[in-house]
Amino acid sequence: MTAGPAHAGRAKFDIGDIVRAHRATLEVQYPLTPEQKRVLTDIGQCRTAALGGHVDVCASCGYEHPSYNSCRNRHCPKCQALAQQTWIEQHQARLLDVGHFHVVFTLPSELRTLARLAPREVFDALFHAVAQVLLELGASQLHARLAATLVLHTWTRALAFHPHVHAIVSAGGLALDGKSFRRANPRYLFNVKAMGKLLRGKVIGALNMAYAAGAFAHVPDFQDPLGFPRLMAKVAKLSWNVYAKAPFGTSKHVVAYLGRYTHRVGIANSRLLDVNDERVVFRTRGDATESLHPVEFLRRLVQHVLPNGFHKIRHIGLYASPRKLDVARALLGMPRWVPQPTLSWHQKLLELTGRDVRLCPRCLAPLLQLPLLPEERAPPLASAA
Repeated sequence: MTAGPAHAGRAKFDIGDIVRAHRATLEVQYPLTPEQKRVLTDIGQCRTAALGGHVDVCASCGYEHPSYNSCRNRHCPKCQALAQQTWIEQHQARLLDVGHFHVVFTLPSELRTLARLAPREVFDALFHAVAQVLLELGASQLHARLAATLVLHTWTRALAFHPHVHAIVSAGGLALDGKSFRRANPRYLFNVKAMGKLLRGKVIGALNMAYAAGAFAHVPDFQDPLGFPRLMAKVAKLSWNVYAKAPFGTSKHVVAYLGRYTHRVGIANSRLLDVNDERVVFRTRGDATESLHPVEFLRRLVQHVLPNGFHKIRHIGLYASPRKLDVARALLGMPRWVPQPTLSWHQKLLELTGRDVRLCPRCLAPLLQLPLLPEERAPPLASAA
């Protein structure tokens, strides 16, 4: 496999090329879930003739260029920029104008195998536990209802499986009696060791309930009646990792930072440094790189595919309650939050890149959009799911 020439403004290499060249080998070597197959199909077809599209034609200078449709899969590295911008537009106006803390809650490595086999149950348990930890500590220590946004990530920069939740938490909240806004210490939220202990107990409790309900009946290790209790006893002895970063000063900084996390996927095309039939080299952190065989690269990529319909972004506390959020905003002297109309994708792209795709790049005359003729379209991938 060799990469074709890059278009202006685009990354030199494309994960879609790796999928098209090595997916068949991946499926021979590793069993894939229907969700993983769907994601590979979408990434392999994204912005190709297989998904159809149109031809941009300039009647003034004769410019012509085909534009292919996007797959819009949330796991596709080429389809997240506009989705991220839309999310930011919808949420930046509703954030409380107070400091926010960034807290990271990590699932211990001993539970990663279970998370691979039962992702919905384990990730739900982690989400619910994080929410309970923050809301309970807010109520007991600040006597207030906090506002927070939680985002699940499952990867490291090297694409290893490492489930963790990023929490952006308001430095204060609406007093439990609803009559005042109680501010937290601007430099300190809660003790991280205390949060870790609470997280451990709540995740274990949620997993016990799931096990009792039969959610893990398909897990091979639990065919032994002592398998699950043995695992829970092991993780109960661990110190669970919770990391609190320095707080943000304003809601503007929160939105700019959080926007980088909400729609991030395991890896972007821009991190690919070299791609051929023997290796994929990509940037990890700083100047460090990782080199993998293309099949191993795809194996690591698909392990981060989430179950269908699973929400990886969740709001809790005031951010999940419009009525209480309005009360808190009033107490802070902020206007009532009103959802703003969403910009069209043309307008969003213009804001992001400065380019109006409705105008000819040569002479700036308005472009005509003509449908692609049937013979110009490629057949779908043979292994499409």
